[in-house]
Amino acid sequence: MNKPFTFKQFSINQDRCAMKIGTDGVLLGAWTSVKHNPFNVLDIGAGTGLLSLMIAQRSNAEQIEAIEIDDDAFEQCVENFENSPWNDRLFCFHASLLEYVEAVDEKFDLIICNPPFYSEDYKTHSKSRNLARFSDAMPMEHIVFAVIHFLSKKGRFSIVLPHGKEKEFIEEASLIGLFPNRILRVKGNAESEIKRSLIEFSYQETDINISELIIETSRDNYTQDYINLTKDFYLKM
Repeated sequence: MNKPFTFKQFSINQDRCAMKIGTDGVLLGAWTSVKHNPFNVLDIGAGTGLLSLMIAQRSNAEQIEAIEIDDDAFEQCVENFENSPWNDRLFCFHASLLEYVEAVDEKFDLIICNPPFYSEDYKTHSKSRNLARFSDAMPMEHIVFAVIHFLSKKGRFSIVLPHGKEKEFIEEASLIGLFPNRILRVKGNAESEIKRSLIEFSYQETDINISELIIETSRDNYTQDYINLTKDFYLKM
């Protein structure tokens, strides 16, 4: 039996989810701005529900909706929401992104997404892991289409991507009038290459605030920046 992953204010069961809790999700949940006091939040491709739970802890958003297509992940997300201190604010829907777009006509003040990245030719033998990891389950175009459908005028949209996809995604978003306002580029250590880009978009074109985050100084020795960002969540920070 896999033990739950325990954070400071909530726990997550993930034994039935193909994609386990990882640094990408925790960073996005901690870094995403809630300064504009979102009333409602949409989590695209929720998995365990991690992002929704982190935003519930960090904000006063009254309604946080998550979409998850995989059967097991959906059931586990619902369970994690129900077991949390914010279960009256969290809702998970079992649907594909396009099904949800067709069914829901609401605007959201914050949209968050930790999307599947891998569009290479290989597949694993696990169908649910393929669904969670491979971008053919949720192409970038579908994400951009959903954001333009759902994002409110004052809204913010945050996503984490492989650094190599940063430029391409910003160009795609610019076609629908979304502009990057903040970018965080993440490196494993000082010597390693930039691995991830966290990007926050809005309809307002501003000077882009670009910063860099290094996770470790050496194996399991975390930088002060990383500790400051994640200390409200990780037990040992």
